Amino acid sequence: MIRVKQAIVVEGRYDRIRLASLVDAVVVETSGFRIFKDPDRVEMLRTLAKTTGLLVLTDSDAAGFKIRSYIKSCVREGEVLHAYIPDVLGKERRKQQPSKEGKLGVEGVSDEALLTALRRAGVLAGKTEAKSCQITKADFFEDGLTGAPGSAARRRALCARLGLPAHLSANSLLTVLCALLSREDYKQLVSELAE
Repeated sequence: MIRVKQAIVVEGRYDRIRLASLVDAVVVETSGFRIFKDPDRVEMLRTLAKTTGLLVLTDSDAAGFKIRSYIKSCVREGEVLHAYIPDVLGKERRKQQPSKEGKLGVEGVSDEALLTALRRAGVLAGKTEAKSCQITKADFFEDGLTGAPGSAARRRALCARLGLPAHLSANSLLTVLCALLSREDYKQLVSELAE
């Protein structure tokens, strides 16, 4: 069992149960979209962000990104990290049908995918002081990832190459890339996309 200092925020109880088999951490549920009408829970997330830090781990579908975005807008102080699971098509065992987008959620992805997401967020490797990001929005523009015809498709291709969800906004992608890659690695990856 892996110890995680930050409180992990997930969408529902099956996600919480799934994580309990992998990590020793406080896991808080949003109860899906109920978080939008639950000021007490939002206040608890704010408190946790200031004390232990938060790690937001939602599904890679549109609903997961709405919840993630809401938390980001409500919790502005303290440490808030984001972990992203890859887009994996399929159906959870307990469900009769796949989700609306046909993707597996936190409860359905493999242990390896969850641990990779946690590692990429920086919670497994004894996080030290934050390093400054060497990749910029200007790089995105220069490399055709923003502000150009087909830039959204290029970002999706880059996400697919790194095993990240396709729904990442340009800003979220920049944050994740800064945590994962050096500037040189980023430039190499972008040049490979052009080929």
